[in-house]
Amino acid sequence: MDLSRVIIGQVVTEKAERLKGQRTYTLRVAKKATKIDVKAALKRYYDVEAVSVRVMCVASKTRSFRGGVMEKRHPFKKVMVTLEPKSKPLDIATFKT
Repeated sequence: MDLSRVIIGQVVTEKAERLKGQRTYTLRVAKKATKIDVKAALKRYYDVEAVSVRVMCVASKTRSFRGGVMEKRHPFKKVMVTLEPKSKPLDIATFKT
């Protein structure tokens, strides 16, 4: 997989902001991305070392109504990355080529 397309963006929730103090970042990634791809992309494009990468798939959210079913949120894959203590903080805006 092309490493420049692995990380899509950051997940912004209250829990994700709270975990940043513990050097754990929540990121939205491509559907076909693996833990190895995420670690390699973080090392190559953001100069950070990841200690652990946890992957989870978020299911779609649907709503039923009389005429059928409507999808309110598309499914996506997210990861929770814990950085090494000596590593600098992760800044998604500083993508280097």
